[in-house]
Amino acid sequence: MRKSLEQQHGREPARSAFLLRALGRDALPLFLGLVLALLTGWAVFPQVLYSREEQPMAFNHVLHIGQAGLDCGACHYLRSDGSFAGRPSLENCAECHSAPLGKDPAEQRLISEYIDPGREIPWFAYAGQPEHVFFSHAAHSLERCNACHEFTKIRLCARCHADMSAGAELPAYVKDRLTGYSKDAMAMSACERCHALPGHAPTTASNDCAVCHK
Repeated sequence: MRKSLEQQHGREPARSAFLLRALGRDALPLFLGLVLALLTGWAVFPQVLYSREEQPMAFNHVLHIGQAGLDCGACHYLRSDGSFAGRPSLENCAECHSAPLGKDPAEQRLISEYIDPGREIPWFAYAGQPEHVFFSHAAHSLERCNACHEFTKIRLCARCHADMSAGAELPAYVKDRLTGYSKDAMAMSACERCHALPGHAPTTASNDCAVCHK
């Protein structure tokens, strides 16, 4: 019995040495395979998974906010029924651009292709949520949040949306090819920053699934 164990233990170093030699021979292909897999995951897969589309019209937030003096609420506001107008309507644009204000080709295109024929601009919604997700902007108003915070309107919106106020150009809309939804749709982790806090004053935000998932 002792001899058998000694023979077995004697084979272990030999087996280990063989595995090390085999691994040494295959180390380069394994390393190259790992590098290729990482490059595919980081660079190739996102290109396959996501598509990029430009907004149908150019829009300069710096010009409209900084120079024209518009407030964000001029285009993004709560409707009387409590729903939120996230994408500006043609009526918003026509208030100032029913006639050309200058010689900008983009403005001329806005008038000829959309305002004159009365056709709504098909804006892409960066933060459009899946159909099973419910979100009320009315419940997340500046007044309610500032009961215990000190947000400006832009800072509050930027908690969930990209801050567009300082942008002269609109970023591309990036869509997930598998789900059909925006890559920038709000993740549940963003909601949990408030909803996961027990007794979140003053609204006592519920963390129940049915609050957001209908």
